[in-house]
Amino acid sequence: MRWFIVLAALLLASCAARKPRPTQIPEAQSPTPVVDDTRLPQAQRYRQQKDGEAPGARMDVSTLVEPVPKAEPRARYGNKSPYTVLGKSYRVLEHADNYHERGIASWYGNKFHGYMTSSLEPYDMYQFSAAHKTLPLPSYVRVTNLENRKSVVVRVNDRGPFHENRLIDLSYAAAVRIGIWPKGTGLVDVEVLEPGRDHPTGSLPATAQAMPTHARIFLQLGAFSDRANAQRMVERIERERLGQVSILTARVESREVHRVRLGPLVSVDAADLLIKRIKRLGLGMPRVAIEE
Repeated sequence: MRWFIVLAALLLASCAARKPRPTQIPEAQSPTPVVDDTRLPQAQRYRQQKDGEAPGARMDVSTLVEPVPKAEPRARYGNKSPYTVLGKSYRVLEHADNYHERGIASWYGNKFHGYMTSSLEPYDMYQFSAAHKTLPLPSYVRVTNLENRKSVVVRVNDRGPFHENRLIDLSYAAAVRIGIWPKGTGLVDVEVLEPGRDHPTGSLPATAQAMPTHARIFLQLGAFSDRANAQRMVERIERERLGQVSILTARVESREVHRVRLGPLVSVDAADLLIKRIKRLGLGMPRVAIEE
């Protein structure tokens, strides 16, 4: 009888070992401590050469709580102005009141997880945070994906992105929340949130989500007070066969401004390729403009 009981126990253990386990979804966790020497140049500072890696399984961000905007003193680090990265200088805004802009969002992940941000806080890709080139650190902003109307509140505590014509770099969690991951980039609306005001979390109201939307990308090559100068730019673009070009005239502080724009373009990748071509032709650095 004893050998029968032992055999039965072994068979049960064997069956249990062969039983498939459910897929585990990574939970939000604190960054793993790493040795981070901020004195080193970027090329030597991180354990990985390239970014773009995320956890093996998609993260369930539905349980994460969005940060609540609150009054905080400026971070001791990361607010130097001006500062220079890759040969280009940036000025930090004196204040973020009424900041509202549209552009292209990207995201950053495992390469930077656990390393210090520009404000010398450890980067946690499982929390709702972001990097911005000129907003004071820290700041709170709502980022809305213009293609699906999903939004998230993030705390800006880092500098970047320094890829040309990117407006904001989202943490992995924030990118998942609004559908920027795994696509890589997205067209977004970024609005600063003031502490003490009511800021609903999650996506926009159902009425707004139901509204059809189609965000379009344009490249602005210049803004001219003299329409003749704008027309000369248009003619140059047409000679180079860069694409559909137009002049958009608007009144700014009682004067007319004529903006020369290329587009609409089919995708962020198409915009990136066209920007490189424009720079090679010596036409300067175009500005991304997003319209619905």
